[in-house]
Amino acid sequence: MTAKSVLDDIRKKIDDQQRLSFDDGMFLYRNDTPLQAVGELANIVRERISGNVAYYNINTHLNPTNICVYRCNFCAFRADLREERGYAMSDDEILQRGQEATDNGCTEVHIVGGLHHQKDYEWYLNIVRLLNDTYPQLHLKAWTSVEINWFEFLTKKNIRQILEDMLEVGLGSMPGGGAEIFHPEIRDQICEHKADTGKWFETHRTAHQLGINTNATMLYGHIENEFHRIDHLIRLREQQDETGGFQTFIPLAFHPENTGLAHLKKPSALLDLRTIAVSRLMLDNFPHIKAYWIMLGIGTAQTALSYGADDLDGTVRHELIYHDAGATTPEEVSVAKLEELIREAGREPIERDTLYNQIIRDPHDPSKWATGEKLASTLP
Repeated sequence: MTAKSVLDDIRKKIDDQQRLSFDDGMFLYRNDTPLQAVGELANIVRERISGNVAYYNINTHLNPTNICVYRCNFCAFRADLREERGYAMSDDEILQRGQEATDNGCTEVHIVGGLHHQKDYEWYLNIVRLLNDTYPQLHLKAWTSVEINWFEFLTKKNIRQILEDMLEVGLGSMPGGGAEIFHPEIRDQICEHKADTGKWFETHRTAHQLGINTNATMLYGHIENEFHRIDHLIRLREQQDETGGFQTFIPLAFHPENTGLAHLKKPSALLDLRTIAVSRLMLDNFPHIKAYWIMLGIGTAQTALSYGADDLDGTVRHELIYHDAGATTPEEVSVAKLEELIREAGREPIERDTLYNQIIRDPHDPSKWATGEKLASTLP
């Protein structure tokens, strides 16, 4: 078949709302498959699911410690215990972050960090408890499968027991980090000691069974290739078929600075847009695709809203992990700026909470808000 006939066949599948195959995904990733055509197809699916809206939220990040037992090649955030830059936050510092989030009208605190070998399970559990008890209006999106696996090691409890503990103290949902690349050919090279692919899926499967919504990610633009990316996407699609608890997929562009892979170039904007578009086309059962502006840069994230993405993430106060790896984007943006970026891209901005309910702000005091209706997405 000619390239044109393959593209025509994929276009027909999209029009008929049929699932794309592994080979279709590989074709869409080829450099000689026109990016504009891939983006056009992704936009059809994006508008079918989300219409002309683009979502954002008002959130803050909390990284309780950067001290970590693992030494993943791609990570610039981690530190050793004796390093000057190593830290672990006190209860007072954690509560100050919660107060700051509240004062600034945040609806979500995103909590991930290092695996500190001198902090016990109760320390991690207490972070969620402290924030939930003091600021119950904040949604706490906390802990990747890597942290959950570490808690298994610390406590000898199973995943279900740990997640039940976390729910009891105030966990609201889970982020999608720690996925990196699922294929062992790559995973064994970039993060061989931390939670493996099977453990990542077991964690998210269990979370979904307990009614916990989670996100999913993919770290791309390092030593993997398009085969590993499509393999990654199809594994996620199959899990979503089974449990249905994934809300959002976030492709994460690798930033090499200050990592063990610093000799690599960061991915181009063209690869960023192609990855977002292919993700939207392959993940037909995911409601949302996020263009994480912290990693992509504001301009690419804006453009991505026409290449399959329907979410820009949020205001993101106190982001450290990607800035330690050389991200040059601002550490936060204002609501006005986010809405301006979305409107410039021809989309209608809608503020959401973590679970995609609309947020209604007090016009006289933006720090006060209420949760509105569930925001609809139309999946096949």
